[in-house]
Formats: sequence, structure tokens, C-alpha cells
Amino acid sequence: MNVKFQNVLKGIPQSVPPIWFMRQAGRYHAHYQALRKQHSFMDLCKRPKLACEVALGPIEDFDFDVAILFSDLLFPLEALGMGLAYDPAPALGMKLSFDTIKKLRTFKEAIGELEFQREAVRQTRAALPKDKSLIGFVGGPWTLFSYAVEGEHKGHLIDAKAALELYSRFAEILLPLLEANIALQLEGGAEIVMVFDTAAGELSPAIFHRLIELHLVYLAAKFPGKLGYYSKGTVPAHIQNLRGNPNFAGYGVDHRWDLATELRENATGFLQGNFDQALLFLPEKEFHKELDLYLHQFKNLTPVQRRHWISGLGHGVLPNTPEKNVRFFVKHVREVLA
Repeated sequence: MNVKFQNVLKGIPQSVPPIWFMRQAGRYHAHYQALRKQHSFMDLCKRPKLACEVALGPIEDFDFDVAILFSDLLFPLEALGMGLAYDPAPALGMKLSFDTIKKLRTFKEAIGELEFQREAVRQTRAALPKDKSLIGFVGGPWTLFSYAVEGEHKGHLIDAKAALELYSRFAEILLPLLEANIALQLEGGAEIVMVFDTAAGELSPAIFHRLIELHLVYLAAKFPGKLGYYSKGTVPAHIQNLRGNPNFAGYGVDHRWDLATELRENATGFLQGNFDQALLFLPEKEFHKELDLYLHQFKNLTPVQRRHWISGLGHGVLPNTPEKNVRFFVKHVREVLA
């Protein structure tokens, strides 16, 4: 396990934070591209040996402190019987509606379809250096619902928002499967599991509190201290109640948040983020300048104030991101804050 990562989980002060990026194993990386030429995306996810190899690539190349299970958010929908193909974008075999929801499998019928994730976590943990940590992830209930209804995650999610009653029925089926899925990953050796709810920011705080929050609280209560939550595009008003809940291990925030102020004033559990991932495309000189300006606010915090911080991006690494800038980011954070 990574000492810096464990310190953050325990709230132990330290100068240099652990570093991990969402999508750190992915299309921008030459290691991934080489594997993708030989194997389908589905095989990279579903064959544990390959998933392990993909996850280890950025650890060996960029020296991140934490590895992440290599998989995809949508596999629970496939397990429920909705079909799934990648060509290369994901496509479901059917869309969720009041008629098709009757065709979904129960979680007991579906959970066997996700066993490959436990084995992928197990093999990744076995292959990782002992000084690196490992986390798992699942998709957030609202994000999975949005994709099931819309067939994609783009725009304002009009169809999903018009089917809030259907969401409540879907959650009754999905929540037990997500619970079992999280348990599989923890049993495989994940130290925590992140809930990635990338569509949650499209909801108003009021609807988030009324419909989504109770399901997140339910999952966290099942795994106290083992569940993190990231929601793209949300603001403090969305997750203010969650952050007062001691069952959550912590939260990821995107680049719209004033993370230094959050650490200084409100930190409970880890806070992961939040350099704007698009700035990694800047020319070298400008990128270095922006990164220094960003890190300056954290350098002015004491190690006690920084004790909850996991350094990362506002969202995932984008395709075609220059590898040299990823490498510089990891090295520079450690040098500046040492």
C-alpha cells in the first residue's frame, strides 16, 4: 500500500500528497495504444490479465501513487441484460423504458457477469509494487440510469430527467447489484471504491437531494470508510449533506471548485483533484506556468491543511494528452511541495 495514500485516508499530515488521475490508463498513453492494437476494448476490460497489464502501464511509466481497476462504468447495465458493444463508442442493446425495465435481470442473476472485475483487481494487486495503492470504481446510479435511458451521456439529459419515476424503479434493481459489485472489488483487494457519477452535475441540487442522495448514502452505509464519490459538474450545494456523512471515505471534485479553500475550511475525508485537464495541452512553457500558479495555492497551506488532499485532475485524462506533460505534472508536484 502507498504510505501517502493511506495517510490521506487516515488524516495524517504530510507535505507531498499522493497522486492519481482518473483515466490515467487510457487512450492518450502509448502503452495502452499498443495493447489496443492487439485486443478489443472489451477484452482489455474482461480478461483480467489484460486489465491488469493496462492498469500497471501508467504506474510504471508515470509513477502514480495509486492504480485504478481498468474497466468500464457500463458493465452493470450489460449484466442486467441490456446488451453492450463497443464500436468504438459504447452502444446498449436496448434503451430503458417502463416496458423494457420488466426484462432486466435481478442482481442475483446479474452479479456473476461482474466476477471478472474481482479477478482483475486481484491480479492487479498481486502485480503492483508493494508501495502502490489500488482502488476500484463503479458508476453512480444516476449516471447509469442516464446512459440506460439516453443511450449516451451528452447534452442536457432531457429524456432521463423526464423519467424520474422510472429512475426510482430502476434504482430498486440497480442498487443491490452495485452493492454486490463494490463488495467484489473490495474482496479482490481494492483499498477503496470510487463511485463515478459523471452525469450528476446535470441535476439541480434539489433533485439530487430528493432522488439521488439517499441511494449514495445507502451504499456508503454498507461500506463505511471504503467508498469515495466523484460527480462532474456539481457544486458544494449538491454534496453538502454527503460531506457531513462519516461513512464516506472522501470526494473528488472537478476544476470548477476552489479546492484549496475547501481543504482549508471544510475538509472531511479525502478531497481528490483538481487541475484542469485541458491545460495539459498547453505548450510546454505555458503549461509549466499554469501548473506553478495552481500549485502556489496549495504550497501556502500547511501540511495539516493539506492532509486530506489527493492530487489529480478536474476530470479524466483526455485523449491525445501529451505524455510528457503528465510525466512533468507528477514530478513537479512532488518537487514543489516537498
